[in-house]
Amino acid sequence: MPAARPLIGVSTYLETDARWGAWALPAALLPEGYHRLVQRAGGLAVLLPPDAGAAAAREVVARLDGLVVAGGPDVEPSRYGAPRDPRTGLPARERDAWELALLEAALAGGVPLLGVCRGMQLLNVALGGTLSQHVDGHAGAPGSFVDHEVTPVPGTLLAWALPGPVRVRAAHHQTVDRLGEGLRASAHAADGVVEAVEFAEACGAAGARRAAGFVLGVQWHPEAGLTEHDVRVMRALTTAAAGGGLPRRRGPGRDAA
Repeated sequence: MPAARPLIGVSTYLETDARWGAWALPAALLPEGYHRLVQRAGGLAVLLPPDAGAAAAREVVARLDGLVVAGGPDVEPSRYGAPRDPRTGLPARERDAWELALLEAALAGGVPLLGVCRGMQLLNVALGGTLSQHVDGHAGAPGSFVDHEVTPVPGTLLAWALPGPVRVRAAHHQTVDRLGEGLRASAHAADGVVEAVEFAEACGAAGARRAAGFVLGVQWHPEAGLTEHDVRVMRALTTAAAGGGLPRRRGPGRDAA
């Protein structure tokens, strides 16, 4: 029999007025690009609506092979000790609490994880980092993406998964400011904005939270592009989730093996 595909959980949006057909109801939902990307990368996708408490997060993460924290609304600034900028969106407190609990459970349990846009920002916050609440040039009109180039940092996990500069689809007005404990930038845009983060090779100070081997956040939206380089980002996660391991790191300035 063929090997079982890894089970990849993806966090969901929580909307109070979702509409389909004749219905308008509160709903947990997710753009289809996420599950399509997981499937194309060789995984089985399951959606994770908000639940209550850290115990629930630990229980669900224990059943997963990998975790994706999806894009969405701005992280509430109080989560990283900042006053709210007028340009910051309204808080999504239930989602913040649930996804932070999912991240903590994955980090503690060694479950490979990928943060997408908001998910990368929340990963940074979970590890004690902060966010810049507004940057220009990385989002189009509401409901649209902008394309721009990002350059992976040589020698990083991202560079192993995605060598060379690539064009990506983005829709964010916030970004990483101070990096969280143990994280390093693994890609930048031309204007210097951090476009990806991952655990630094030698990090060990975060204790149990350093159990996870594959920890990556990307500021862009691979689920919105579905090009081969988008699939490669998710395939790196599904490979790790299937027990494929991580690349051997090399010194600065050289690509990972």
